Amino acid sequence: MRPVMRAQTLLEARWILLILALAAIATWFISAWLSLIFLAFFLFTVAFFRDPDRSVPPDRNLIVAPADGKVSDIVELDEKEVLKTKTRRVGIFLSIFDVHTNRAPIAGRIVYRKHHEGLCLDARDPRCPEKNEAMTWAFENLRGTIVVRQLTGAIARRIVAWSNVGDELKKGERFGMIRFGSRTELYLPLEAEVLVKTGDHVSGGSTIIARLPD
Repeated sequence: MRPVMRAQTLLEARWILLILALAAIATWFISAWLSLIFLAFFLFTVAFFRDPDRSVPPDRNLIVAPADGKVSDIVELDEKEVLKTKTRRVGIFLSIFDVHTNRAPIAGRIVYRKHHEGLCLDARDPRCPEKNEAMTWAFENLRGTIVVRQLTGAIARRIVAWSNVGDELKKGERFGMIRFGSRTELYLPLEAEVLVKTGDHVSGGSTIIARLPD
């Protein structure tokens, strides 16, 4: 059985877990039921920060999901920050029950990373892509450049970056995470064949989102 926890991911929850553990211990002397509630939140947090290994398709033409979640929209629009051209955006909504680690959609070098201050609207709000706090990434290899954008949500208010500009990542390798419910967007070239549809549930690093032409 593959491990479902990684120290780096679980470390992001250290203060939450410590507070919940102390609360469970302290309230045990007041109310066993209240203590059990804190214990339940503790176990939920451990489960939320799970980070399973994934089987990554090796074909260099295949672009994989950068996050777990539900495909909420697939639209054509201009990517104005990095590519400055028309792209096809695949939006993925991450609920509190999804794994929140983000993974490289292609093998390549990180050529861009920028944090943007913003609001924390619900990740399903149509204004979220324009208004919410975000971090934009660009991954580049000989086939082209793929942009990924992490967005906060009403509950998720912290974007964590584990990689830097200049790092070389394998396809499916972890580069960061967003804590609790949020949204991750993938910007594809128009010539890429999209292989998912709205409503599909995808797994970061393993679900094939699109195929680049030969």
